[in-house]
Amino acid sequence: MKKVIIFLVAVGGFAVSSFGQASVTANAPATANIVTPLGITKSVDMNFGNIAVNANAGTVVLGTNNTRTVTGGITLPGTTGTVAAAQFSVTGQTGYTYSITLPAAALTLTRTSGTETMTVNTWVSNIGTTGTLSASGAQTIIVGATLNVGGSQVAGEYKNLTGFPVTVNYN
Repeated sequence: MKKVIIFLVAVGGFAVSSFGQASVTANAPATANIVTPLGITKSVDMNFGNIAVNANAGTVVLGTNNTRTVTGGITLPGTTGTVAAAQFSVTGQTGYTYSITLPAAALTLTRTSGTETMTVNTWVSNIGTTGTLSASGAQTIIVGATLNVGGSQVAGEYKNLTGFPVTVNYN
C-alpha cells in the first residue's frame, strides 16, 4: 500500500488595508494692523454774540458759516460781539471715514449773575453725520445750533461751562 500524504495548506486570505491619516494640519499666519487712534479736540467755543429781545420770544440760528438768522422778537444789534460756531479738530488714520454724533438733548445756558436760563438745540454740522480724514489724517467739524430766547429775557451773559459733546467713531 502506498502511503499518500496529503499536505493541506491552508491559505488564508491576506487583507490589504490602507490606513488613512487620522488628522491633517495646515497653518495660517495671523496679522493685525493697528490704525492711528481717532482723536477730537475743541478748537473754537460756540458764541451766539450780542442779541436784543423784546417782549416776544424768538430764536437765533447760528450757522456753520458763522452767520446768524433770527425769529420772533429777536434783533441783532450793530455791535455783534463775538459770533462763532464751535469748531472741533478730528485726527486719525488717513482716508478713513468716521461717524459724528451731535447732542440729542438741549443744552441749558444760565445767566452768570442769576438763575435765568435759555436753551440751545437743533445742532448741525458742516459735514453732516459722516466725515473722511484727509491726506494728513485730519478734518475740521464746525457745529452750529439754535438758541431759544424767552420774551423779555433778562440782560446779561449766559453760559454753560460744561459744554456740549461731539462724539466721533470710526465706521
